[in-house]
Amino acid sequence: MALVEVQVPDIGDFDEVTVIELMVKVGDTVKAEQSLITVESDKASMEIPSSTAGVVKEMRVALGDKVKQGSIVLVVEAAGAAAAPANPAPAAAAAPAAAPAPTPSAAPAVAVAAGPVEVRVPDIGDFKDVAVIEVMVKPGDTIKVEQSLITVESDKASMEIPSSAAGVLKELKVKVGDTVNIGDLLAVLEGTVAAAAPVAAVAVASAPLAAPSPVAPTPAAAPAAVAAPAHAPGGQTVGLPHASPSVRKFARELGVPLDEVKGSGLKGRITAEDVQAFTKAVMSGAAQTKAQAAKAPASSGGDGAALGLIPWPKVDFAKFGPIERKEMSRIKKISGANLLRNAVMIPAVTNHDDADITDLEAFRVLTNKENEKSGVKVTMLAFLIKASVAALKKFPEFNSSLDGDALIYKQYYHIGFAADTPNGLVVPVIKDADKKGVLQISQEMGELAKKARDGKLGPADMSGATFTISSLGGIGGRYFTPIINAPEVAILGVCKSTMEPVWDGKAFQPRLMLPLSLTWDHRVIDGAAAARFNAFLGQILSDFRRVLL
Repeated sequence: MALVEVQVPDIGDFDEVTVIELMVKVGDTVKAEQSLITVESDKASMEIPSSTAGVVKEMRVALGDKVKQGSIVLVVEAAGAAAAPANPAPAAAAAPAAAPAPTPSAAPAVAVAAGPVEVRVPDIGDFKDVAVIEVMVKPGDTIKVEQSLITVESDKASMEIPSSAAGVLKELKVKVGDTVNIGDLLAVLEGTVAAAAPVAAVAVASAPLAAPSPVAPTPAAAPAAVAAPAHAPGGQTVGLPHASPSVRKFARELGVPLDEVKGSGLKGRITAEDVQAFTKAVMSGAAQTKAQAAKAPASSGGDGAALGLIPWPKVDFAKFGPIERKEMSRIKKISGANLLRNAVMIPAVTNHDDADITDLEAFRVLTNKENEKSGVKVTMLAFLIKASVAALKKFPEFNSSLDGDALIYKQYYHIGFAADTPNGLVVPVIKDADKKGVLQISQEMGELAKKARDGKLGPADMSGATFTISSLGGIGGRYFTPIINAPEVAILGVCKSTMEPVWDGKAFQPRLMLPLSLTWDHRVIDGAAAARFNAFLGQILSDFRRVLL
């Protein structure tokens, strides 16, 4: 075993950058190129990766420290022979290609006549196809030399791309979400400009073994000469949220608006934990994004303006008699907005049918008697979940979701079931129901239902469903039209079973019949498929041995 000092690699023309995030701790096992710390200048955030793999034995930096090329970040215990020093500067300096002769573009700037000037992406180091995450100017703006135009981001660093010329912005050639490379056209300016040297990007690659940029940065590209910083640590955030590239990527994957997240890190920096906490708060209904708040109806009925409808009637109910006003529960407010959206946006159709569950009910009663000591009570809903999985496997479009003009066919079977609680309806999810037996499903249902009644369901307990069952069996009713739980494409409603006379070809026999109401999205499913699904489901419930086929 060898102790290896991991140093800050060549991070370009930066000196004394601040450590704003520690991503590992003593005892952690790190991989080569795994990010260790995040550093920040006034224009860029960079993650510093490890040059070797091993176990962290000692941290040599703390939050708020200043580091530069060659500073020791930490000490790792690496397996095998002693590793080479982490600082690649000597090797890089030895490479003759890293120091090309000065080019004519490095000459002093001179004024030239007004006219269209193309601004292109300068040398941004060893990066390809970096994403544009912020556009900082718009057509009509007056641009100064070295003023930041856009911000781009890789997995390890975010960089502001400055202008190489001055003038009025006539045309912007990129937008948020585009990917760019060195030499790509960013903008067209018009006006009195200066023929300046090519401007280097304000941040460089943080990979420790990356070769130096083939074009040495000119004095004009120094960070101090560039426009106001995107982040003002400790003050008002002007541009991008104050977070590292990896945190911003994590937030994009979750769909979290970072500008609405309160940072708990150094100088208000947003951490991955802050993003997770914000997600949990939104999922639980404790918080809303600005987009949700803007789209939420002003009252239980909304005003209908977004749909071009006449206004919702406003009535002074008190003038007709005594009233009592009670605020809706948080669950009802959240579910109400979702149900309204689903009911309006999904072209839903409902098929009604009956299933003969006489034999299945007898088997259920017998099973509960035999397993009385286990404490697990098998309900008809548990059998319905297993039967639904069999039907979903036979008709996979019912286990899909729309994604634009494509269908996502899921290879897993997570079944949601509506649970009534004192605060409103919630939908816990049985994960991987195809891999569980009826007894295990019944046990999990009991546990989830208890958590629902106690108000302890977490976001993970209510997410990922591919198909939902809404059962009113213990209450009553005959048929109803359940609303699809988007992004699912179907939902099964069941009511209380009743004993009915059924003709067997010779005589009427008393049979226990279960009403089924299948609502489906007509964009994905047609009537014939829905009828076959219901018929197949009824066959399984009437003879549960079919679930084994």
